[in-house]
Amino acid sequence: MTTRVWDYLAEYEAEREDILDAVDQVFRSGQLILGPSVSGFEEEFAAYHGLAHGVGVDNGTNALALSLRALGVGPGDEVITVSNTAAPTVIAIDQVGATPVFVDVRESDYLMDTARAEAAITPRTRCLLPVHLYGQCADLPALEELASRHDLVILEDCAQSHGARQNGRLAGTTGRAAAFSFYPTKVLGAYGDAGAVITDDAATDAALRRLRYYGMDQQRSVVRTPGHNSRLDEVHAEILRRKLRRLDGYIEARRRIAARYNRALAGTDLVLPAVTPGNDHVYYLYVARHPRRDAIIEALRPHGVHLGVSYRRPVHTMDGFAHLERTGGPLPVTEALADEIFSLPMYPSLSEEQQDKVIAALHEVLRTV
Repeated sequence: MTTRVWDYLAEYEAEREDILDAVDQVFRSGQLILGPSVSGFEEEFAAYHGLAHGVGVDNGTNALALSLRALGVGPGDEVITVSNTAAPTVIAIDQVGATPVFVDVRESDYLMDTARAEAAITPRTRCLLPVHLYGQCADLPALEELASRHDLVILEDCAQSHGARQNGRLAGTTGRAAAFSFYPTKVLGAYGDAGAVITDDAATDAALRRLRYYGMDQQRSVVRTPGHNSRLDEVHAEILRRKLRRLDGYIEARRRIAARYNRALAGTDLVLPAVTPGNDHVYYLYVARHPRRDAIIEALRPHGVHLGVSYRRPVHTMDGFAHLERTGGPLPVTEALADEIFSLPMYPSLSEEQQDKVIAALHEVLRTV
């Protein structure tokens, strides 16, 4: 039996009755677009974070792009972010005409190095865009102080950090806005593409609602500014409402799996995930590090164990971004990570038997590679 990095089938079987009831509820409602399920999820997701506003959109990429537009970021502006991220973070910045400025990440946790972020600030800098990668938060107090001192806005990329906390504070509640993806693999995942933005700022909320609906006002008859068709649909919203009630349980399961990996793999020459003091990690991914990463991945295949790599190519090295300026200085840690990091299977329904298979195979392979 193959053990994959992510699998939803066991979870679906356990939740099937509720998921199908959610679909049936929407189909019987007579309202398929921007109806009560979307508004209900928006309110409940914002309330989970203790914020006033939630805006459902069609995917995490547009959650970022629309947020940047709502925050007034556009051509001529610079956005400080990282290159050790999923490409959509940078696609969104490029999409609004701004320039991404890449800064290196910390060796300890692979998250934005705030000292390098400060060094990269120029008169054109408008926004700090930290990525809460793999399930824990970047240094938000330092970024908040930096933003205040330089009159910058913070947009949090929370695609991988649903429910993560730093010093007791939930990811997504520090910046002017926070963008989430509900792609199926996420800690809170839909059964297709979906996203949302949360904010405490009424003006940002109003701008987001216009931008996701062609740029029209609430009456939906006059375009006030060119917008997009970026609506969260009712079916995914109702499924997410049901799953939101189970989010803390998903997180507990991920932490339990991570703790078993930590115990079983301690003493190997793998670099295991480090939790930064003050962070409560939700383990969207369990990311290990080894200089012979590729050999390990290949050696595990005959054992039926598949690993993932996030990310094999830093964004700044991709051909599709060759047109972008690289103004944030050298990225030695980012580039080293690209050759060494990999993800072990991690999802709430991963059984102890499946996990033990991964652990045993890893121990065997590590003795020979």
